[in-house]
Amino acid sequence: MASGSKKTNNAAEIDRLALAFAKEPGSKAFIPLAEEYGKAAMWEEAAAVLEDGLKTYPGFITAMVALGRAYDHMNQPVKAQAILEEAIKLSPENLRAHRTLAKLYAAQGANDAAIQSCNVILALHPQDQEALALRAGLEVPLESGATKTEGPAPDQRSNTAASDSGSRESRSSVKGGPLLVKANEADGLHSHRISQGDTSTHSRPREALRQENPQRGSSAVVLKLEQWLRSIQARRHDSQHCSNPPTKAST
Repeated sequence: MASGSKKTNNAAEIDRLALAFAKEPGSKAFIPLAEEYGKAAMWEEAAAVLEDGLKTYPGFITAMVALGRAYDHMNQPVKAQAILEEAIKLSPENLRAHRTLAKLYAAQGANDAAIQSCNVILALHPQDQEALALRAGLEVPLESGATKTEGPAPDQRSNTAASDSGSRESRSSVKGGPLLVKANEADGLHSHRISQGDTSTHSRPREALRQENPQRGSSAVVLKLEQWLRSIQARRHDSQHCSNPPTKAST
């Protein structure tokens, strides 16, 4: 019964306001008429009245915000956002406009814009529960289960660095560079990086590395290269001996 009585009262008020507006079509009487249409959830009628009123009173903030709200209820977010953004350009602290805009932005995934509108509301009303709840929901951090790309494990990086060092020294020896000096330089550089705590090539204490594998790193490279050098020198000596046989002494 109460609901039917309310509808009857709304209908009577709408008729009264419509008649008053008809008598003065150029007046601002369209605002209360549009509000009454909104109370009755007659949003299309409210929007029509507001659109006509804004033709006479362009830039009328109250009508613009009311029209944006009507568009929102009519599921026309593009129109609603356009008129409301125009309204806050003229009235940057209009709370009703920012309240509707915050919801529109959030629905579109424009979180930064939605938070900004919430901040305008909270600057004037810090305890506004609706704005606080909306902003809190938009500021939720990423879930802890999100994957993160990581580089190779420390041991893998160390092994890779040792392998690269050995390859470089091998190439230098082929070109005729001083083999043992190059190897010692690489060994010294490797030791210097470890002593300085260079985690890009070594992430564990030097003593632990030596206990795990005393032959790891450039020492093994030096041993192999020295063996190779001896082999090359032996072959070179044999080649020279064959190409230059001893001459007989003249009598």
